[in-house]
Parts: sequence; structure tokens; C-alpha cells
Amino acid sequence: MSQRRKFIKQSLLGSALLLPGLSALNSQASPLKKSSGTKPLILSTWVHGLPANADAWAKLKQTGSILDAVEAGVRNTELDMENLSVGLQGLPDREGITTLDASIMCGDGSCGTVAFVRQVKHPISLARAVMEKTPHVMLVGEGARQFAIAQGFPMEEEKLSPNAQKEYDKWKVTSKYKPIINIENHDTIGMIGLDAAGKLAGSCTTSGLSYKMHGRVGDSPIIGAGLFVDDEVGAATATGLGESIIRICGSFLIVELMRQGRSPQEACEEAVRRLVAKNKNIKDIQAGFLAINKEGEVGAFAVHPGFNYAVATESGNVLVDAGSQFKP
Repeated sequence: MSQRRKFIKQSLLGSALLLPGLSALNSQASPLKKSSGTKPLILSTWVHGLPANADAWAKLKQTGSILDAVEAGVRNTELDMENLSVGLQGLPDREGITTLDASIMCGDGSCGTVAFVRQVKHPISLARAVMEKTPHVMLVGEGARQFAIAQGFPMEEEKLSPNAQKEYDKWKVTSKYKPIINIENHDTIGMIGLDAAGKLAGSCTTSGLSYKMHGRVGDSPIIGAGLFVDDEVGAATATGLGESIIRICGSFLIVELMRQGRSPQEACEEAVRRLVAKNKNIKDIQAGFLAINKEGEVGAFAVHPGFNYAVATESGNVLVDAGSQFKP
């Protein structure tokens, strides 16, 4: 059983004790009814979104900034040693090197991203520094590392976490590359939030596909693919196989569909249909989307069953099963 599957079980059994106000997984809940028209509101992908939401909500209450909130929330996941798809503890590429991608965006169009980053514990904060302290949107590789050093980010020892080393050693026996849907190899955390005044922000961070080719970058740091935010309309984020999401500019597509009058749920479902149409071997591809409009209505949908997301409101922090294109 993967580490993420173990974490799901532990979280669902013990979540009520760990997070005040947390409800248990509600597989029957409708995403639209669960938090329709709610402000403020924070959404994030997967079960690791529960503790991430808790940190985001605390930061929102502390500073009043939805941008601060979405950064603080995913920083939690970047430090989670049980998570093998986010942070320096994530599974490495084929060369045994862990590289990270992240993006952050405000509803006014401000954004920053980093890709193929090594030795930085919090790539989401580095992405924010790119947004706020450079004239650029994206820095990658050695250039991103040099910028991190200049900004005072400590360089961590380049060493695999114990869990990642164990899994990498297993993989080297055959060195086969075949992603398995809903398993710990592409479970990005994406987070989007809406404050009481209607301001939006989002974040996305990942260690990417396990055992990817060295230098591979997925959708997470690409504005419009893994994340897109517009105060006039809403926000969307993605998780899953990055190549499939990049091919349809998934998050931008969802926001534009909402601009044209689609509900967040309708927009997510249309994005999944387009993704299915544009990608071969869809039985081996999982991808899911989260969306929120400026009114606080929510949508979520995935290619296959198994995608869930966390919703934090004034009334609590709950895990919800998303719908899917293909039914069991």
C-alpha cells in the first residue's frame, strides 16, 4: 500500500481529533451544495489538503490576506514527511534527484513560478519571491537556485528522505516507468481561496512524477495549466498527470468557461471531457480539477474515481469525494 493510501486511512480515522471542526469524509455530498455561495472559502486537493487548509485558515484569520493563506497552507504539505509527491521528501527522478515545481497567483494577474528546483524546502515561497521581487514570472533550474540563495533561502542537503530512498531502491530493480492512477506519483497539492471581500488567490506545489526523466516539468508551475486565478471570474487548480493537463491549458480553460457563464462544476466537467478527448491511454491517466467562482460556488471533477478534495469554511474543514467521467 502506498504512503498516501496509509495517510488517507490515518487521516480519516483520526482527523476529528487532529483538526478542530473537521468533519469526516462525506462521499455522498454534492460539491456545489457543500459550499455554494460561501465566503471566505479555501479548497485544496487530496486528503493532505485537510491539514493544509487548517494552516491556511489560521493564516487568513491572522493576516486577512488570502495570498498569505494559500502560501501558508501548502507550506504545510511541503514539510509532510509522509507525502511522497510534494516537497524535498518526494520521490525522485530516474537519476535519483528530487526536483520541485511551484506556482502562486493573485486575482489581479500577479504570479510567480519556479520549476526544476533543487535543495529548496519551500518552493512555494520562492515562487512568491519571483512574483514580488523580480520582473519575471518563472525561474527554473540553476537560475532559480541562485535567486533562492540571493534571497536568503537555505540550501538543504541533497539527500533522499528515508521513504523516498526505500521506494527508489525498489524501482531500480526493474527501472520501469508506468504511472498508476491515484497512487503516490503525481498527487500535487493545489489550493485556491476566496476571502470575504471577494479577493482570490491560489497556489500549487509538487515534486512531480516519480522517476520522471531528469529535467521534466509538469503542469504545476505553468500558469494556466496547473493554476489560474482571476478576481473578475474565479480560480481553478489541477492535479494528476501534468502532460495531460498542459495539453488543454486546464485551469485557464475552466476560468474562461466560468467567464462565459458555466458554473464551476460544469466548467470542471467540460475540462475533463476535453482532456479525455485529447489524450491516449486514458485508462492510465488520472487528472482532477477544482474550481471556485467569485460568488463562492465550488466545482470538482476527475477522469477516474478516487479524487477527493478538502473544503474549509467558517463551519469546518471537510473532505469531499469529487465526481468522475468514468464510473466504477
